[in-house]
Amino acid sequence: MQTLQKEFTSKGVAWISIDSSAPGEQGNYPPNQLNAISARDGAARTALLLDPDGKVGRLYGAKTTPDMYIINPSGILVYKGAIDNKRSTDLADVKTATNYVKVALEEVMTGKPVSTVSTQPYGCSVKYSSN
Repeated sequence: MQTLQKEFTSKGVAWISIDSSAPGEQGNYPPNQLNAISARDGAARTALLLDPDGKVGRLYGAKTTPDMYIINPSGILVYKGAIDNKRSTDLADVKTATNYVKVALEEVMTGKPVSTVSTQPYGCSVKYSSN
């Protein structure tokens, strides 16, 4: 993820991370702690949106972490789903995975239609507030 962030933010893509975890739930941390975690992990996001009430996450229908969304320069959602086709964090698996996000970003940046517009995301569930 971090390599992908660096590659595409360097090409002008705005990479926004949204944290929709409710207070007291897994993944909900104060902003300074989230920034420290991102720095430790080498994240290269453009911005972090804290969404503790889950309004933005629910608006997009996010169910897992990560759940990836690509919005083209015209503001149209052109991809929604998993980052890749391998449900693994093993580096060997990641290296051989089809990275849906990378492919879709490359297609958008070259003016092509996105070939895969939706996939099933995987990961931990988003821990939304009950409000």
